[in-house]
Amino acid sequence: MFAPPVPAASEPVLPAYVRAAGGVALRFGRVGSRTHRLDLLESGGYRARFPTTFDATSEAVLINTGGGMAGGDAMSVTVDLGPGSEAVVTTQAAEKIYRSQGADTRIETGLTVAAGASLCWVPQESILFSGARLNRRLAVDLAADARLVACESVFFGRSAMGESVARGALRDRWRIRREGKLVFAEDVRLEGAIAQTLGRSAIGAGARAVATILIAGGDLADRLEQVRALAEEAQSAAVELGAGLVSDLLIVRLLSPDAQALRRVLVTLLGHLTGRALPRTWST
Repeated sequence: MFAPPVPAASEPVLPAYVRAAGGVALRFGRVGSRTHRLDLLESGGYRARFPTTFDATSEAVLINTGGGMAGGDAMSVTVDLGPGSEAVVTTQAAEKIYRSQGADTRIETGLTVAAGASLCWVPQESILFSGARLNRRLAVDLAADARLVACESVFFGRSAMGESVARGALRDRWRIRREGKLVFAEDVRLEGAIAQTLGRSAIGAGARAVATILIAGGDLADRLEQVRALAEEAQSAAVELGAGLVSDLLIVRLLSPDAQALRRVLVTLLGHLTGRALPRTWST
């Protein structure tokens, strides 16, 4: 039931025109006392929907009508917040990354947050099937007083089916800039026998799910105390949690051998850090 090793191919197995490519571009701005969607561009099989909110914040839900991504597929998301605006952007469901025949699945996200604006970027998890190859990039440009909560999580295999990612690849790149200055850079690369690599005590200690939360702006010391207060509860749920301040950013890491346990802790943690309930798609 598990995929055999599939190396990256120098030539695509299938022509590019049969692969899915597209994305969503969003621009928000403050109009009066509320944030409104100003521009929306949709391409390929990707869409955005906007649930009704009852405060000054606008909410967007990204939808992949194809139901998942395979090797050679590409998605691009850009979110641009104007001065003083507030938005929450999430996804309708977890993003399934299917087995590749050799090519990478590519996801590129660009977030721009202007002066006095606040963005919560909280997509649901990416689930890597055995044999998947995911190349994901996140680039963020922040104004001096912009605020951001960004979360990305990855589940390695479908735990309900007893699957592990025996072979595959994950490349995850983060670049965060404040007023054009690089303040955070990180690259993660796992390739080959991922389950075996994650089983090593110094890397994942058997983890099947990982998540990173990055917070910029606001009272970071207070939020750090909130995270530490939840650490004992997380540990009792078999979730390892660590947090620290780096370059005026709060970085939180979570990993667990139980994907659903990590998700439950993540929901609680994000609720505390954002001061609001997560979008309803997280609970449907």
